[in-house]
Amino acid sequence: MAALYRHGWCGATGLVVPLLTLVSPGFLKLDGVGPAWGLLWLLPWALVDGPVSGAGAGLALGLVLDGLHLGPVSELPALVFLGWWWGRVGRRGPQIERSFSLGLLALLGSLVLGGTMLAQFAWLGEAGRPQLHTLLSQTLITALLAPMLCSLQLLLWRQQTAGLRG
Repeated sequence: MAALYRHGWCGATGLVVPLLTLVSPGFLKLDGVGPAWGLLWLLPWALVDGPVSGAGAGLALGLVLDGLHLGPVSELPALVFLGWWWGRVGRRGPQIERSFSLGLLALLGSLVLGGTMLAQFAWLGEAGRPQLHTLLSQTLITALLAPMLCSLQLLLWRQQTAGLRG
């Protein structure tokens, strides 16, 4: 458990997420909306390191990302839940290796993230909440990027944890 934390550079890769969120490369946007970078980092982390580590990484990532965005809504509940859930999927079922599976998990995760954000806006009665097409664009671009980016992270991090176990 928590094998990735033993490699300092693995945890440090999480610092790329706020940077990508702020920079948000234009060629990786769909209808002006970028992907959910936090989900693209958290998915392989949780699949490799388990539910406790996934929830902890979701908590840390959620705190950092919430610090970047002003407003009353938070990504924290969704990221903690998804880290825990993806960690259980990685531990309980067969090993996730297929690109389609990674894309589907990212799609579901992005829908959960968008749904919790909409629910928080509805609960608070806030004006200026994101439009449905914005959330759907983010979901689609996240699901399309997940097979490429998450596959690479999965391979690298599984090699690192195998080196610790073996």
